[in-house]
Formats: sequence, C-alpha cells, structure tokens
Amino acid sequence: MAKDRPATAFHSQLWMLIWCLFIVQGYAFYLPGVAPEDFYKGDPLNVKVNKLTSTKTQLPYSYYTLPFCRPKTIVDSAENLGEVLRGDRIENSPYQFKMREPQMCNILCRITLTGKTAKKLKEKIDDEYRVNMILDNLPLVVPVQRPDRESSFVYQHGFHVGFKGQYAGSKDEKYFINNHLTFTVKYHKDIQTDTARIVGFEVKPFSAKHEYEGQWSDKARLTTCDPHAKRTITSSESPQEVEDKKEIIFTYDVDYEASDVKWASRWDTYLMMADDQIHWFSIVNSLMIVLFLSGMVAMIMLRTLYRDISKYNQLETQEEAQEETGWKLVHGDVFRPPVNSDLLCVYVGTGVQFFGMILLTMVFAVLGFLSPSNRGGLMTALLMLYVFMGLFGGYAAARLYKMFKGTNWKKITLQTAFMFPGIAFIIFFVLNALIWGQKSSGAVPFGTMFALVFLWFGISVPLVFVGSYVGFRKPSPEDPVKTNKIPRQIPEQAWYMHPVFSILIGGILPFGAVFIELFFILTSIWLQQFYYIFGFLFLVFIILIVTCAEITIVLCYFQLCSEDYLWWWRSYLTSGSSALYLFLYASFYFFTKLEITKPVSGMLYFGYMLIASYAFFVVTGTIGFYACLWFTRLVYSSVKID
Repeated sequence: MAKDRPATAFHSQLWMLIWCLFIVQGYAFYLPGVAPEDFYKGDPLNVKVNKLTSTKTQLPYSYYTLPFCRPKTIVDSAENLGEVLRGDRIENSPYQFKMREPQMCNILCRITLTGKTAKKLKEKIDDEYRVNMILDNLPLVVPVQRPDRESSFVYQHGFHVGFKGQYAGSKDEKYFINNHLTFTVKYHKDIQTDTARIVGFEVKPFSAKHEYEGQWSDKARLTTCDPHAKRTITSSESPQEVEDKKEIIFTYDVDYEASDVKWASRWDTYLMMADDQIHWFSIVNSLMIVLFLSGMVAMIMLRTLYRDISKYNQLETQEEAQEETGWKLVHGDVFRPPVNSDLLCVYVGTGVQFFGMILLTMVFAVLGFLSPSNRGGLMTALLMLYVFMGLFGGYAAARLYKMFKGTNWKKITLQTAFMFPGIAFIIFFVLNALIWGQKSSGAVPFGTMFALVFLWFGISVPLVFVGSYVGFRKPSPEDPVKTNKIPRQIPEQAWYMHPVFSILIGGILPFGAVFIELFFILTSIWLQQFYYIFGFLFLVFIILIVTCAEITIVLCYFQLCSEDYLWWWRSYLTSGSSALYLFLYASFYFFTKLEITKPVSGMLYFGYMLIASYAFFVVTGTIGFYACLWFTRLVYSSVKID
C-alpha cells in the first residue's frame, strides 16, 4: 500500500466533520481553513504542488515522482479524508514568490536526465499528464481563450508536463518538456491598509532550451532568459528536448496583476459555467416530464379512483361487489408480504440511508458549505453523512420488517449494515489494489483504509442497530384491509403488463429527467473540470424524486387494475431500473468522450460507475417504493370492506 500519512489522522477528520455539520453561527460566512489571508508587499507566498493528473489514465501520481526541482526538505500538507481518497498529495515546492514583487527568469535548478528519468517523462507526456499547483488555496489554471468569444476564457486545471512535436524538416517525433513557467498572480488591494488578497493564480508554460556562458554555477547567467537584458521567454520556438543525458534548466517568471474581483468572489471566474442554457434546457425538459406525469396521477386520483371508490362504497350487496373488476378485487391480497421480504427491507433501509446522505449534502452544498475552496470537503461530507444516516436506515428497515410480521430484527439489521457497504468495499479494495500496483498516489494508504473500516464498524453499524431497535419497538401500522389466508389467483396478463417490460419502461423517465445533468457530473469527475452548480443539481434532484414517485404510482395503478397484487418488488424495481440506463449511459460516455486505453484505467472507471449506479438504484427504488406504499394505503383505506 501507499505510505501512510500522520496528517490524515482520524481525529482531525472527525473534527472536520463536526465543523462541517455544526457550523457556529457567528462564523457562518467563512468555513474553517478558508478564511481570507492578507498579504503586505514583500510577504513570502507559499506555492504548493499537488498530484499529477491525466484524463487518459485517471491515475494520479505524486509531483516528485518526476525529475522536477525539489526543496531541501519535502513537507506534506495536512490532508482531510476526502483529499486522500481523491488522490491529492499536497507538498511544498522550491518556488519562492514575494507579494507584488515581480520576478523574471528566476533559475529554479538544473538537472541532467538519465535513461530512467527520461523514460518517465516521456510516458507522462504520452499520457498527457498535467502538473497541479496551489497558491493560497487557489488551484493553478491555464487560461484558454474560447474560439466563439474573444473576451471569454476557459480555465484548465494545471499545465501539461510537456508535448510532442517535430523539428523543421524532420519527420521524427520528439518529446519536449515545459521547463519555463510564466506565473500571473492576481490580487485585490485594500486601499486603506495597503494589504492585498490573492484572487487568481494563472500560468503560461513554455519549453525553452536554455543556454549560458562558461561553466555552470549557482550564479550563472542565462543567455536565453536574462532579467538584466530584459530578455524573457515568450514562446517555445527553441524547445527543450527530453532525452538521456540531456541537461534541463527550470526557470520561472512571476507577474502580479491588480484585479477588481473581491476575495469572496474569486472562485466565480473558475466556476462560471458557459453552458447555463443547456442546464436550463435540462430543467425545462425535466419539468415537462413531471407535468405530464402529474397530470396522469391527478387524473387517476381525482377522476378514476374517486369515481370507482364512490361507486364501490354505494354497492348494497356482496354479490354486487363481486361483480366488480380491477383493483378492488385484490383488496384481500394487496398487503400480503412479498417473496424475499427480508431482502426488500434491507434495500429500503439502505435507500433511506443514501437518500438522507444525498439530501443533506445537497442542502450543505447549496448553502455554500461545500465549496471547492474546502478541498475534499464534499467527499468527506458524503462519507460522514452516510455513516450517520445509518440510524435512519436501520429504523426504516426494521419498521418495514415489522409491518411484514417479521420477528428476527437483528438479522435484518446485520444485513442492512453490511450488504451495500460490503459490496462497495470489496469493489473499492480490488480497485485500490490495482491502483497500488500502478504505484499511483491515488492508492488509499493503509491508515486511511483503517479509518474507513473504523467508520463502518465503529460508527455506522452501531447506529444501524440503534435505529433498528427503535424502529422495531414502535407499533406496526395496521393495514387498511385484512389479508386473505389463501392467495388469489392472478389472471393472465397482457404482454405490456409483463413485469420485465413495465419495469424497464418505468426507469426511462427518471433517467430522462437527470441525464443532461449527468453529462456535466461525469465530465467534472473524469475530465477533471470544475463543478459547482449545486443549485441546478438540487432542482434536478427534486424533479427526480417527483418523477420516480409519479411513474411508480401510475404503473402500480395499472398493475392493480389488471388484478396483479404483486406490487411490492415491482414498485421498487420500476424506478430503480433507471440505474440500468445510468450505467449504459456511463458506458456510452466512456467510449465516446474519454480516451482511456489502459486496462487498469478502464477497470477503475467501470468499477466506480458500478458503485454509483448501485447507489442510484437503491435511492430511486426506495423513492418509488414509498410513493407506491403511500398510494396503496391511501386508496384501500378509502374503500369500505365488509
């Protein structure tokens, strides 16, 4: 396993959770660790380096795995649980900045490549790896002008390690390293105190074959880049080649630029979405689906059901009642416990646990508590909230189990506590072993793995037991109608009411409500772009809830009208089948949008998307199940049964 880091101690992770969940009102504007820092002119600025990333391999590596210039002592920065799981490795760097003091052609160091280091650089250039840095908690970005708008820029994470090209008149492809960096630090100045706050950190990378006169020394002057002669690097016309025994001199410029952007708004530039119209189209498209389904549900509830119930309650004799057909005939079987009822209880409990986690995370994110400035905060919050939502998961599973007249609640509790986390942990452990085999910094260290197991066994499992105990002790809700001792025979169903067909049809609309937003989420995760449109995402999540509930109710009504009372599992699977479409779309995205060719990277993608699809299944399935349970109880409680 990758080496463990003391800074990821479990106590610090728990304290971060407490701060995330219980924000002190007086400090609600600034989150812990992201309060603004004021710099006077000449103050030193700490430039930190982060992992090397590639969209082609999805495997992060530590910055110092490549032959870059090193400080005298490499110091790891404190990392939270989310950062470690993301593969972040934040360390100090030899770059020395002083606030509002420009520098030109600063020599960082000189190295001579060996066959091994040259091979490493070529591999990383082939895989299009990017170098990530951090200044005052802001990530380093490369501004790229948009082709459709001259004054608009797109910001890309980090700069490429190098590039491939050819010399003029040669057909041989060579590898070149970006060894000269022109940094631009943007700052917002306070006129009264003469202090400034950093609001931007940009870079333009160049490849330059530096030359110098005489023998090399620490005080040698470069002829290619000289601050005294005001000669600087502005292009990569004479690039630095990557080959065995080649000498590379790393240099950098630092420029400072005053900005009108205030510190509180400094992330807005990075997070500005150029495709707002697409998101609004997604919302409108989803709302049309919701309105259509709402109309159908309203028609069923207000017209058909109201008329049927009134007519049924006015019948004078049992003989007249028996002449009725449809959903009224199955009242004696509709609340009969289903086959594999224990497993259904477990899945419903797991779904409640996930639903609570997602809902609370969304609320925190919309309120701004999980902004990108709190690096790793989103993943940490997801994990911690999932652990604490075990209380509600256990409660929901035990309540449903008692409704099915079950007695062995401890068995259900154990299955709820271990089934989903166990499957997810096995997949995660296998993927982590593969990452570790690639010597990637994305491999979770042993200490962090132990922390995850502790969260699971030490907190989540006991909370599931507490929730189950409370849920099982509460009296079970009475069924609106009595269940017959002998099951009624289900008549032969039409082809379109076949369980497989109706389940697959039911999953299309919930997926259709979210698939446009899903594209942006996949892009932010796998193409390493910024995602911070949680307002849109929260709206889409509400629409997803309504869509899952309504499509399940509609199809459940049609099923009961066909005198098929086996609705328990079908209600769960109807909206839950949208997870199948999610996974199919993820596969389509993999083959059309990503350039992953390595087997380990492909397994990584499909492994994590399998876990995500599984989680989506239990959430959407649970929403549909509870909607259908509410619907059937409401309908049959309105019918007078002798």
